[in-house]
Amino acid sequence: MAYIDYYKVLEIDKSASQSEIKKAYRKLARQYHPDKNPDDKAAQKKFQEVNEANEVLSDPDKRKKYDKYGKDWEHADQFEQQGFGGGGFGGFGGFGQSGGGGGFGGFDQGGDFSDFFNSMFGGGGGRRAPRPQKGGDFKVNITLDIREVYETQKKTYKINNNNIRVTIPAGIEDGQTIKIKGHGKNGINGGEKGDLLMTFTITNSTPFERKGADLYNTVDIDLYTAILGGEITLETFTGKVKLKVAPGTQNNTKVKLSGKGFAIYKSEGTFGNLYITYNVVIPKNLTEEQKSLFEQIRNLS
Repeated sequence: MAYIDYYKVLEIDKSASQSEIKKAYRKLARQYHPDKNPDDKAAQKKFQEVNEANEVLSDPDKRKKYDKYGKDWEHADQFEQQGFGGGGFGGFGGFGQSGGGGGFGGFDQGGDFSDFFNSMFGGGGGRRAPRPQKGGDFKVNITLDIREVYETQKKTYKINNNNIRVTIPAGIEDGQTIKIKGHGKNGINGGEKGDLLMTFTITNSTPFERKGADLYNTVDIDLYTAILGGEITLETFTGKVKLKVAPGTQNNTKVKLSGKGFAIYKSEGTFGNLYITYNVVIPKNLTEEQKSLFEQIRNLS
């Protein structure tokens, strides 16, 4: 497998902090996202590399192994189980950089631990065969609008050059991860394939605030409707409804519309509630006649 410098992929230094890695990943993921670059194979490849680099560098343990073993970082546990960790190979110090000293620098980053590993443990010589190991996971970030997760749907994504059809349950939360078993990296020594971990970023293009399965919104009503009562037309997630306003409604009054909220995760066909807060708008720039009428009302009170 050709060596890929994950730091160069994310356009960061090797000393980058976790927050800098996260910031760089989000920037590049938006730039090369397939939705923004339809039919652009180069952008799709770059998007996959960015996700792969983030998968490794955003995980402190994987990053440490990558920094030490380069492209063979996934074999780190096998190397170290054989006592080859710690920057040297004990009695095999002569395999390191010229000058001895027990280092193994000849295999640093872009070097090839795997060829050496296979020659030492690949079979024969009376040594036991390496144990099968499950392949690594693929981690991808998927961005969807809140309207796209109101109902369960199926989407096809191109992951590692494979088209994978995924069922996205209604009501999935921002930051939630779902696991697709068996769609990760190939196993080692005949081990099972890893999994695909899909983390969802849910953007919100609506006026509603979402908290779990409940939705919240603030609606303006005029002073006259608040005092006398009346009927207003209200936007909900699925369309417009008419709502009666009781006479004498106070500012910041809250009302609940049962079942008009968001889809409840993995509970098909059930929904949370919509909570409306009334904002009573006080009229400005009154005419003299209007002021006089309000004066009369005040005097009567």
